[in-house]
Amino acid sequence: MTKIFGSPSTYVQGSGALFDSAEALHKLGSKPIVMADTTVYKIVGKKFIDYLGQQKFDVRKVTFKGEASDKEIDRITGIGQDFGADLIIGLGGGKTLDSAKAIADNLKLPVAILPTLASTDAPCSRLSVIYTPDGGFEKYRFYSKNPDLVLVDTQLVANAPTRLLASGIADALATNVEAQAVAKANGQTMLNAKQTLVGNAIAEKCEETLFAYGLQAIDAAGVHAVTPALEKIVEANTLMSGVGFESGGLAAAHAIHNGLTSLPNEALHAKTHGEKVAFGTLTQLFLEGRETEDIHTYLAFDLALGLPTTFDDLGIADISDEDLLKVGQAATAPADTMTEMPFEVTPADVVAAMKGADAYSRAIQGLA
Repeated sequence: MTKIFGSPSTYVQGSGALFDSAEALHKLGSKPIVMADTTVYKIVGKKFIDYLGQQKFDVRKVTFKGEASDKEIDRITGIGQDFGADLIIGLGGGKTLDSAKAIADNLKLPVAILPTLASTDAPCSRLSVIYTPDGGFEKYRFYSKNPDLVLVDTQLVANAPTRLLASGIADALATNVEAQAVAKANGQTMLNAKQTLVGNAIAEKCEETLFAYGLQAIDAAGVHAVTPALEKIVEANTLMSGVGFESGGLAAAHAIHNGLTSLPNEALHAKTHGEKVAFGTLTQLFLEGRETEDIHTYLAFDLALGLPTTFDDLGIADISDEDLLKVGQAATAPADTMTEMPFEVTPADVVAAMKGADAYSRAIQGLA
C-alpha cells in the first residue's frame, strides 16, 4: 500500500510578494513566458512585466484566451517553443494557472504559479482540470511533480472582488468533506495512492481555519485590507486546500461540480468553480445522510458567504428531472471521483441528493 504526499517545491505568501519575486524566479529561469488574461494584464500584468524587465528577465508576454482547453494549451506551447522559453509563469486565476502547468509539462520546463486571487485550490497541485473549448469538464491531467514555485501576493487578493475570495472558501470547504469520505473508503487520492496522515491532517486544519476566520477575512477584503485573518484564509484556500485535496483525495463534491458543467446553461456556466463546488459539497452531505445539525453548519456558512445553495441560486430554477439525471450520469462517470465515495452512488442517488439539498436550503430560508 503506497502513500504519497505532494506539495510545491516552494510556497511564498505575503503582501507585496509579487514585486519581490525576482530572486525566487531567477532560480528557475531567465527567459520566461508570462501568461495572463486581458483583465489581469490591465490590473497588474503590465506592471509585473515591467518589473521583470528591470530585473534582467527576457520576457515574452502571452495573452491567455480564457479556457483551459487542449486547443489553448497547444497554442501557447507553440509560442513557448518558438521563443525558446526556459520558464513558464502563470499569472491570474485557476484556468490560467492550470494551463500554465500543462504548457510547462509539454515543454519540460519549470513553472511558477502566481495567483492573483484565492478563488480555487488549483495553484499548488500537480494536476490540471482540462475543459472543452466551450467550458465543459473534459478530464483531469496529471503531472510527475507539483509546481516549482507558488507565490501569492495577499494585497492582490485583498484588492479582488470578495465574491472570488468566497468562491475560494467554498472550494476549500470541500477539501475535508471529500478527504474524510476517501478515508472511510480507504480510497485513492489524486496522487493515485493512499492518504498520508499529514495530508488528512491538513484537510482537517483547512476546514477549521475556514470556519474560524472566513467571514472576518471577507470583511477585510471588502475594504482591501490585508489582516491576519485574510492571510490565514489565503493560506487555507491556496496551500492547505491545494495540498489537502491532492493528498487527501476528491469524492462527490467535485464530481457533482463536473456534472453541472455538462449542462448547456449560460447562467450556470457564469458561476465560478467554487460556487458550483459549494452546491456539490451540500449534495455530498445529503448523499452521506449526515445529521441535520451537521448539514446546517455548512449551509449557514454558505449562506453567510453568499454562496449558491439552491437550484435558483445556480441559475437552474426550472431544471427538469431529465437534466438532473444528466448531471448525475456525468458525476458518476467511471473516470470521475465519485468512485472514491465509501459506498456506491448511482445517477438517481445524485438526483435525490441534489433535490434534497435544494429543498432544505429553501426551507431554511423560508422560500417557496
